[in-house]
Amino acid sequence: MPTLMARMNPDLAMGDELLKKTGAGNLFMIFGEPDVKISKQKDDKYVVEIKGLDIYDPTTGQIRSHATDDIACWFIDTDYNGESFFVRHAYFCGADEPYKKLKRAMRAEIDEAAWSSLYATKSRPFDLPKKGKIAIKVINHYGDEILKVYQVQ
Repeated sequence: MPTLMARMNPDLAMGDELLKKTGAGNLFMIFGEPDVKISKQKDDKYVVEIKGLDIYDPTTGQIRSHATDDIACWFIDTDYNGESFFVRHAYFCGADEPYKKLKRAMRAEIDEAAWSSLYATKSRPFDLPKKGKIAIKVINHYGDEILKVYQVQ
């Protein structure tokens, strides 16, 4: 029997009186695993490249593959302890000029060079994790998130 992780819409916790009764909102979202490539470099450091993710659409019963344009941000815990996720690397993706949107939302000047280092689908190099595991958290533009743990050796 296949088992799928599902994310419950927060509206479900509000009770019948406050639950939105529209057909547009999904009560549960099944969010697939991120498609990543973990590479060991010549200097024994590791790099993660995110290629996309899959989402199950319960209204159609189809699995939709999404590219990195549909990912709002992704984070890496480069030494995951199995209990707590610590953001050690943070990256932002997506289409529609997110740099301009961030600049407008913060109402401040943002160093474009610093932003370009965070606006990436390939991570900066990192050392072999002491605990042998990394965790990657991916969040799409709707706020749906998935956490996947990888063994690194």
